[in-house]
Amino acid sequence: MLLALLLCYPGFAGLCLSMDRHHAELLGYKPTARRRGGLRIGGWLLLAGSLWAAIAAAGWGLGLVQWCAALMLSALSLVLLLPYQPRLALLAAGLGLLVSPLAALAP
Repeated sequence: MLLALLLCYPGFAGLCLSMDRHHAELLGYKPTARRRGGLRIGGWLLLAGSLWAAIAAAGWGLGLVQWCAALMLSALSLVLLLPYQPRLALLAAGLGLLVSPLAALAP
């Protein structure tokens, strides 16, 4: 469940950064078309990876339920952090990507 949560948040952050408005607000400039596409693909791949992690950890029945919970929690935290602490939202996404290999290796 932890790995799924650690992959969901950066996935949503990548999808968020693939939009011109959010990218300009957070980083100060509009993304190029190539960067926008890369962020969009990366975000979807991270979300798919979180689905795989949840199913691998708990099976299909409980894994899908845990994945939905991870999706809701990560989306809610991003939505609440983005308007008030945008730099913290980016920092949390980066930390999620850095810590996820450690969570993948944990038994």
